[in-house]
Amino acid sequence: MEEKKLWESTLAEIEVSVSTANFNTWFKETSILKIDNGVVFLSVPSAFVREWLLNKYHNFILKILRSISENVRSLDYTISKSDSKKKKSLVKEAPNYHNNKELPLNELYINKDDNLNPRYTFDTFVVGPFNELAYAASQAVIKKPGIVYNPLFIYGNTGHGKTHLIQSIGNQMKALYPEKRIFYATSEKFAMDYINSVQANKVGQFKEKYRKYDILIMDDIQFLSSKEKTQEELFHLFNNIYDNNKQIIFSSDKHPNFIPNLEDRLKSRFSAGMIVDIPPPDHESRVSILKAKSKVHDLNLNQAVLDFIASNITSNIRELEGILNVISCQENIKNRDLSLGEIKNIIKSNSNPKKTLSPKEVIKIVSNFYNIEEEAIYKKTRKKEIIKPRQIIMYLLREDFNISFPSIGEKMGGRDHTTVIHSCDKIKNKMKIDSVLTEEIGQLRSMIT
Repeated sequence: MEEKKLWESTLAEIEVSVSTANFNTWFKETSILKIDNGVVFLSVPSAFVREWLLNKYHNFILKILRSISENVRSLDYTISKSDSKKKKSLVKEAPNYHNNKELPLNELYINKDDNLNPRYTFDTFVVGPFNELAYAASQAVIKKPGIVYNPLFIYGNTGHGKTHLIQSIGNQMKALYPEKRIFYATSEKFAMDYINSVQANKVGQFKEKYRKYDILIMDDIQFLSSKEKTQEELFHLFNNIYDNNKQIIFSSDKHPNFIPNLEDRLKSRFSAGMIVDIPPPDHESRVSILKAKSKVHDLNLNQAVLDFIASNITSNIRELEGILNVISCQENIKNRDLSLGEIKNIIKSNSNPKKTLSPKEVIKIVSNFYNIEEEAIYKKTRKKEIIKPRQIIMYLLREDFNISFPSIGEKMGGRDHTTVIHSCDKIKNKMKIDSVLTEEIGQLRSMIT
């Protein structure tokens, strides 16, 4: 492939993976100068851009280059002559990256036979209270694929580690059962394969391709919402794989019952196995994740800094990783450790503003979850099917939103604050002995977040 086409294809992949601001800032004025012996020499406008690409995007760019051209071995950066004199004083000269920091080929190479990323392993997966149930379920599946928890359905908001977990399952099974045929795909890829097969009159080949696998892992199943024909094809594929005692693993950003326009027969199939939630990581887990990721970045962050970051970025592992990327880049540019004050400014500038739901929106989510009329929550009734959701709403408003007891009572139809206290205590105590209730509240928290 010629240099210009290779970089155009690479930029197209990059553009859909990063924000418009990042793309325009770091990639717009780049081009391939030459390719020599498998080394891609990339032209960049300044030493500052080179330093940023080296520390934040190098592996990302290299992975895309290799997915497009298998002849690419490594990547180097050259400052374009027009800018090099002006920008030279900004940062110190960077080392030759492909000689000093290059990762082995097999660490970035995605095998097209199984589509698994070898960098997603359990060695780099941090287990904490927030994801220990999902982790335990995955280990059970690995020990007895096709028998225990089939299908395994893992859901949770973006950035909670679902893709890392399900690909780790695939990579572990690949090592343990080399004779088994494993395949990972996003549901979007599955849908595109199906549409292309229909247009090319090759549906038979499509069916044959997906039915041959012993372990099928499908990511982001919510993408199939409203895609009736693709859902029908998935239903038949599911039955074929399941009836042959082969393992199926799905992920989604929400519980299958809350994926809009998903066929009931698919929901029923998903419920036949194990559905498990990965909620936002708790503080202890966020600190553990930061410690693990800091080692990768060679960052020396003290406990005060780790606690501060973990306290201010609460819902998303990717956001934690993003902050560490920025800290790493800043420390490389300044050639020193950053102070806590500097890190506070970075978090203030880079973290997403927290979204705040109103109590009414929480009431709506809980009512929909338990399939009751929203208005019933406010009525004075002692029906069990209403009392439980009402008490859970009070509990969540108090525990997760820190709303005062009198204020909760007022928002719940003018109830006395002692009723609210009693309801919160009842749910809190029941959660200690009722695993189903704990699971339901975990799912609700994930939806609210």
